[in-house]
Amino acid sequence: MKKALQDALDARGYDTLTPVQEAVLNPGYVGADLLVSAQTGSGKTLGFGLAIAPTILDDEVFDAAGAPLALVIAPTRELAMQVKRELAWLYAQAGVVMASTVGGMDMRDERRALERGAHIVVATPGRLRDHIMRGSIDLSQCRAVVLDEADEMLDLGFREDLEFILGEAPEDRQTLLFSATVPPQIAKLAQSYQRDAIRVVTKSETSQHADIAYRAMMVNERDTDNAVINTLRYYEAPNAIVFANTRAMVNRLTTRLSNRGFQVVALSGELSQTERTHALQAMRDGRAQVCVATDVAARGIDLPNLDLVVHAELPSNHETLLHRSGRTGRAGRKGVSALIVTPKVRKKAERILGMAKLKSEWGSAPSADEVLARDEDRMFADLAWDTPVAESEEAVVSRLLAEKTPEQIAAAYLRMFREQHTAPEDLSDPNEKRAPREEFGPSVWFAVSGGRAAEAEPRRILPMICGAGDLSKDDVGAIRIQQDHSLVQIKEASVARFLNAVGPEMELEKGVTLSRLDHAPSFERGGRPASPRGPKPERKPHGGAPRPERKPDREAPRHDAGTTEPKPEAAAPAKPAPVSSAPIDWNDEPTPRVRKPKPADRKSGKSAGKAGGGASQDRKPYKGKSDKPVKGRKSYGDKSGGDRPPRRAEGEFEAKPYKARSKPKGPPPPEGKPNSKKNIARAAARAGASDPSQSMRKPRAGAGKSGGKPTGKSGGKPSGKFGGKPGGKK
Repeated sequence: MKKALQDALDARGYDTLTPVQEAVLNPGYVGADLLVSAQTGSGKTLGFGLAIAPTILDDEVFDAAGAPLALVIAPTRELAMQVKRELAWLYAQAGVVMASTVGGMDMRDERRALERGAHIVVATPGRLRDHIMRGSIDLSQCRAVVLDEADEMLDLGFREDLEFILGEAPEDRQTLLFSATVPPQIAKLAQSYQRDAIRVVTKSETSQHADIAYRAMMVNERDTDNAVINTLRYYEAPNAIVFANTRAMVNRLTTRLSNRGFQVVALSGELSQTERTHALQAMRDGRAQVCVATDVAARGIDLPNLDLVVHAELPSNHETLLHRSGRTGRAGRKGVSALIVTPKVRKKAERILGMAKLKSEWGSAPSADEVLARDEDRMFADLAWDTPVAESEEAVVSRLLAEKTPEQIAAAYLRMFREQHTAPEDLSDPNEKRAPREEFGPSVWFAVSGGRAAEAEPRRILPMICGAGDLSKDDVGAIRIQQDHSLVQIKEASVARFLNAVGPEMELEKGVTLSRLDHAPSFERGGRPASPRGPKPERKPHGGAPRPERKPDREAPRHDAGTTEPKPEAAAPAKPAPVSSAPIDWNDEPTPRVRKPKPADRKSGKSAGKAGGGASQDRKPYKGKSDKPVKGRKSYGDKSGGDRPPRRAEGEFEAKPYKARSKPKGPPPPEGKPNSKKNIARAAARAGASDPSQSMRKPRAGAGKSGGKPTGKSGGKPSGKFGGKPGGKK
């Protein structure tokens, strides 16, 4: 070990080293990559500070600061600043220059500090990656890289940042991974970025948290906050941490404890770095006694005299439980880890403790009597009883003995002692089952003016009834708020006293009147009175008398197999036609339908009439395809045993040939562009012929032998890609 480091340890009073510190100082591990796993509070920070000393410190004193020689990466800002303080005093006599790059701090100040030079840089992954990408830090001279709490950094999603940072560092560096646990992700990271890493496991890891006493306290769901208060009062630790899972729970507990007289600070991710630093400093200075925090404070924070950890909400897994509890019982000190367990989460607590291989003492939370008894023990154990009376105190002591009796002096002292501490809370027995609610008994109902429309509420009506009627809350039963009035139930034995107190005016307050009901109201679901329509008729069971058949509006033909009745050929209308009550003669000529003409298709040049949707009123409707027999196909009438009626006989309807419109629909083509493609199509449609010679555009010269007729499949449109080039030979 370097002399400068040994002198620093001696100055701090380190007589012996912890197992993890002794393990990393093995002479065979000098300059080698290490994968170290040890329990929290075992001195890992000082351990890797000693492990990298032979690599970064050539002599007893550092040279002038330039590019960093060592890089320490921590998951949280608080842990990074704590590591910086530890390494600063360890390498102080060697002339070390420290720098830090953590989130939440001014990046310009960090850049200027890096430009001035530093021997060791402590950083968080995200901010360090920003400096590397901006070119603010030079890692070419880096000899050692330390990943502190590597498993936590992977859990927080810093894997990509760590891989980027390790990829930018020199390949011949020394890499040390320190972690409380070594899951498969850590082993994979070590295999990728370490060279022949040596696995170091300390003996103290075989028994987790031997200096921490675990207590599982069973409480009711409604007594969670009270159990936290009694636990803090019972142990009276100089420093204590209360862990919660959410920021909302942290804010609620902080407010509750502050109102009860505790000196409390909060620590969560929503606070700025300055607020978090001030909170931890208040705990170190003694200005705060309790810190309510989320899991952001569960890693690496070392507070002096932290003897109690309270889990107001259970952690999600056993690893988080170990890291939370590891804030106490550090460096040989004793500590207590108390878990607040409700009946709903008892199985979860047992599972987490079992996975962590921890033995816990199960019981109930400290009661109010136990807290007061513990206060008495602390009062009698105070050293002030053995301190002799000073000369400046003799006059006051003599006067007290002369004017007051010993009983008065003792009672006054006891009251003053208890006033310095917040009163404990009464807790209910979690195993006690609630007694069934007693029946209210005979009662009388009263109607109070003002209901839901007047924003009446039971919490306002109850004190009004009790105050004006000389009743207690036990004399009042149900309170039902209606739309324009409220109904109140009062015990029959208390009605006489109630009416006597209210008086003949039957007025509870100014503008609030009271009236007695002759009988108890009947309520439906939701507290509203039953409908005056009476009870609903009982439903008939399934399989009762059938409903009378409805007479159909018309006799529709049945489609049974083998029927010979003719079926009319139905055409699906656009909208369902109204049904007539008169019978229909299927042999009559159907009435022609008049359709609304459709607008012309300007893009294709086709009118709505050519599409079949713009028939005029003097036109007969479309009759369908011709009934001429097709070669190789039999008509429906020739098929025997079919499920359709035969077709109508030929000649029943006289089919007329389709006649094109003589006048196209739509506005005339605009003038000024006679040769446009749209105008050519419109002109052809107006003329009713496919000869483009009748259009406004003349056929091109040398169009071929086709006589000016275009050859495309459109039958009237010019063929070609660009429209207007007639087919044929040139």
